Amino acid sequence: MNSTRFPRTARVRARSDFDRIFKHGRRVALPVLALHFQADDSIAPRLGLAVSRKVDPHAVGRNRIKRVLRDAFRHVRAELAGGDYVVVARPGASRCSGEELRVAFHSLLKRGGTRPALALPATAAPGTMPAASPSDPTPDSGPG
Repeated sequence: MNSTRFPRTARVRARSDFDRIFKHGRRVALPVLALHFQADDSIAPRLGLAVSRKVDPHAVGRNRIKRVLRDAFRHVRAELAGGDYVVVARPGASRCSGEELRVAFHSLLKRGGTRPALALPATAAPGTMPAASPSDPTPDSGPG
């Protein structure tokens, strides 16, 4: 079985579940996304998405945001604590690229991480080089 699938059991779908998470869950937010989550170790992590017409009046734009967020969730689902996660897109999300949305989503997960299983490991910023070890010769040191 492919572990990157997004089955129905991995989705928050019922209105009552959304209401429960909004009312009793914790919330962290950025200008483009907000994350509401309620931890429950007895269930696998589930994702709910709320992308309204205020975010983008065109269905194509709303669906792009949802597709990017579902994909980002698929890749980190195994690292997350059990519970329900609802991501609410804000109007600025329609102007973000897919990579910017992924970074915002990961940032929300890290900011909301009060438990080690929820916090994701820090990744190196793109374009940075790893630190040179002391035994490596420096490029400007040459003979003589």
